Amino acid sequence: MEILRQVWVHQYYWDPEGHVRWREGTALPPASLRFDSPFDTEANYCVKRGVDWSGYRVHVTESCDQDLPHLVVHVTTTIAPVQDGQLTEQIHDDLAARCLAPAEHIVDITHLSPAHIERAQRVHGITLLGPVLADNSRQAKAGSGFAKAAFTIDWVNEQAAICPRGAMSVSWTTLNISDHIYFQARFAEADCRPCPDRALCTSSTTGSRSVAVLPQLLHEIQMRNRLDQQTEQWQRRFAIRAGHRVAVGACARERLTEALTALEVNFTADGLAEIERRRRPGAATDTRPRSCQTSALATESAHPSTPRRGQ
Repeated sequence: MEILRQVWVHQYYWDPEGHVRWREGTALPPASLRFDSPFDTEANYCVKRGVDWSGYRVHVTESCDQDLPHLVVHVTTTIAPVQDGQLTEQIHDDLAARCLAPAEHIVDITHLSPAHIERAQRVHGITLLGPVLADNSRQAKAGSGFAKAAFTIDWVNEQAAICPRGAMSVSWTTLNISDHIYFQARFAEADCRPCPDRALCTSSTTGSRSVAVLPQLLHEIQMRNRLDQQTEQWQRRFAIRAGHRVAVGACARERLTEALTALEVNFTADGLAEIERRRRPGAATDTRPRSCQTSALATESAHPSTPRRGQ
């Protein structure tokens, strides 16, 4: 009865006229705290790329070597509000513990950041391949003006930024943005106000330009990946990611169910094809451990359900 009472409190309220109303928008408790169903208090509401559901978030990792069967090698389930990027390190650690760490791990944009790329290579020797977030500044979106990439960072001598016109920043401060460390370089108003390219640099009519960058190693990873992912070669490498999204039931929250679901996917897909191939006369037999055959992975799956009223 207590759970049912909390469900009603989370979803409804009495208006001043004494009528029962749905809670909507910001009147609803945070998704990670509210009950969407009295039958499963761990099922939470979530929205991803315009799809909303109440349930869980299932992350499936599948091998995708071109000449080998595509087999599910890792699966884990979290509550729906847990963001994809929070699982990347855990997935790598789990795979490494089972000697299944890939040479290259192909993921979508929600699973990686410059910090993820750096850790994957440093800790496990994994090349994490996927699109990093684009520069969302006004200049970068417009495709004109001086975006962050137009500034040179002097890490060795001054810890300062140099603008495209050659002016050097006059301050260098540390910022904490969403638990990530950034360095902010700010330029002098005396340099910015008379600059003939001011309109290309800042929309402020009086203030000076500032640029926030990640620590050196992460900044260089970010800049390099943003350039690489525009090339045809990078896009061909990432194209293998297409079609590797698997729908797994949201009720698969117990590890036993997860393992059985992954086993079923393996046997009903490429696993049977491999068994049949090995039965053919003259077929080559590869006795190496499966971990040696895994070179690239693709992750992430979520099971949507019918949208609920008021969300």
